[in-house]
Amino acid sequence: MTVTNQAVILFDGVCNLCNGFVQFVIKHDRQGYFKFTALQSDAGQEILQQVNFSNNALDTVVLVENGKMFVRSTAALKILARLDGFWPLAYAAIILPAFLRDFIYVGVARNRYRWFGKQESCMVPTPELKSRFL
Repeated sequence: MTVTNQAVILFDGVCNLCNGFVQFVIKHDRQGYFKFTALQSDAGQEILQQVNFSNNALDTVVLVENGKMFVRSTAALKILARLDGFWPLAYAAIILPAFLRDFIYVGVARNRYRWFGKQESCMVPTPELKSRFL
């Protein structure tokens, strides 16, 4: 599997917040621009190897778009920029220094299981959405 011409969102498959974000993106990505896979999955691990992502932590969303990798708040903002509706306006936050944006992102990521809970296994897509998942 090669990711050079795809936009793939890699997410923590057992995190309720992360799964909620994926559902949000699916709802607001009517053209089906994004594909999805859990960081824990074989497909996710293969993609991470392709983009030389060596961090084994599952505490960030990863966007791989046209062979480039984006993480944390930059990934989230780039994802919002591609969605339908007013969500692309949120991309204006990219003008803030990454260390400020990521300070907030890391704080939420560090507490995501405590605040939002955790599932026993990765999300299984419905038959209608199966083509959007790797």
